[in-house]
Amino acid sequence: MGQNNNNERTSRLSGFYKLPLSERVDIVADFAGLNEDEKELLIGSGHDAKQADLMIENTLGTFELPLGVAVNFLVNGQDYLVPMAVEEPSVLAAVSHAAKLFRAGGGFTATATDPVMIGQIQVLDVPDLDAAVAAIEENKEALLLQANCCDEIIINLGGGARDIIARPFPETPVGPMLVVHLLFDTRDAMGANSVNTAVEALAPMVSDLTGGRTSLRILSNLADQRVAMAKGTIPAAMLETHGIPGTEVARMIEEANAFAIVDPYRAATHNKGIMNGIDAVVIATGNDWRAIEAGAHAYAARDGRYQSLTDWHVDENGDLFGQIVLPMAVGMVGGATKVHPTAKVAMKILGVQSAGELAQVIASVGLAQNLAAIKALSTVGIQRGHMRLHARQVAMAAGATDDQVQRIANQLVAEKRINIGRAQELLAEEN
Repeated sequence: MGQNNNNERTSRLSGFYKLPLSERVDIVADFAGLNEDEKELLIGSGHDAKQADLMIENTLGTFELPLGVAVNFLVNGQDYLVPMAVEEPSVLAAVSHAAKLFRAGGGFTATATDPVMIGQIQVLDVPDLDAAVAAIEENKEALLLQANCCDEIIINLGGGARDIIARPFPETPVGPMLVVHLLFDTRDAMGANSVNTAVEALAPMVSDLTGGRTSLRILSNLADQRVAMAKGTIPAAMLETHGIPGTEVARMIEEANAFAIVDPYRAATHNKGIMNGIDAVVIATGNDWRAIEAGAHAYAARDGRYQSLTDWHVDENGDLFGQIVLPMAVGMVGGATKVHPTAKVAMKILGVQSAGELAQVIASVGLAQNLAAIKALSTVGIQRGHMRLHARQVAMAAGATDDQVQRIANQLVAEKRINIGRAQELLAEEN
């Protein structure tokens, strides 16, 4: 397997997923010309590979990210150590420093709405949109009852269907369309499976009521009914840096945020910096970072123009106030959160008691990460601290051994020549 009768490589591997993990690795190694050391890197520890083989299909092994912990977080008066899985240098150092600045102003104040997710049912070939909308409204109670048919655990925990909304689209590329929204409280679960099951159960009834044909039945990742907010104030004196007065730094941060409000090109990078922190916590806790990313960026464009997820301004006392609001569909039960061994440890370190509390901490991390980025950008520039930490990765990529990495990195920083070519030259001089 892996080659055809002409001894040519092929990716047509029938039944690949049925094979034992070791055989899959052998086939891929043959396809790609991997040596024994490279095969061993794929498989890693046998235990981890076996665990991974139960989680996804066509498994070869595991892919690890550095796991660290952000310090100094005080959210709603409670201290947290925040696990973060991320490969980018400076993220943990930056967010921990920013959390310290917020702490000087009393820490973060955070809230989260009820964990209400949206499920969508697409209805086509509707003979009369107005009549279909009226039929959905008139039969809302029956529809809600039907939506609650399939997840007794969530219902018993106080969750379940909350509302039904009919959204007509008279003109689409395929003709008139009705979209029916199910609002469903998923409690401490992220809730994708529960919501998808509920809209599947609702579809036949929706079809009968509207006279239309139901097509897609799926959760929406624009979870704008399930948002988290974090805010805080930083005393201006705490912002002083490199000889720049704190009041001036506060004003410069306000100006930087205004850039992201008016210009989507800047907003994309501004929000990417926020997600550096958010994604790292979401990954560490075994949640779906792709869903969080999709929801955040869609929410940033909810008014028809993509803009900043944060607000920064100088308050009446001259101090810096910051706030973030974004969808935060994270859970504590189900999925990798309860399956992945490291995610379970990360959740224990974090110590949150509900999905809402988890969302509040993650929003606070996003706000802190944003502060760290725009403070650096507004003052000394983003590269000063980042490149110092990046130099270690450059040294490793050039082939530096453990005892050489920091020494080579220090020299690269001192010369302000942080590139792999110079690192290789320094290594050659040492050897």
